[in-house]
Amino acid sequence: MTASPAATPTTTLSRIGQLAVNVRDLARAVAFWRDTLGVKFLFEVPGRLAFFDCDGLRVMLSPPETPEFDHPGALLYFKVQDIAAAHARLAAAGVAFRGRPHLVARMPDHELWMAFFHDSEGNPLARMSEVRAAPAPT
Repeated sequence: MTASPAATPTTTLSRIGQLAVNVRDLARAVAFWRDTLGVKFLFEVPGRLAFFDCDGLRVMLSPPETPEFDHPGALLYFKVQDIAAAHARLAAAGVAFRGRPHLVARMPDHELWMAFFHDSEGNPLARMSEVRAAPAPT
């Protein structure tokens, strides 16, 4: 059975170009993302917008423009190699985590670890690490 032309999408969505995160205090949020989290700062439209680069994904921080957009944003998961080291560095910088890094799932070739926290604006964030299993001794 084949799909009719009307049922077949001509354009597919596959790559996210930008993610918006609502903030109440832009200066405070920029300082947190740039100085505390260490995310690469791109540029700012003073008082209105700030842009960061997360390894090719552009993140925009901005106050909500209208009441319909005035709500917490999406949950971002920052991928790190060493979740224990990332946790220690951010905790030392004053980030309050909801708990220590913990195992979420055991996969055939790795373990998935996460640690959750909030940014300066109350948006939930997480660190995640895919820890590869050590090769068996030969």
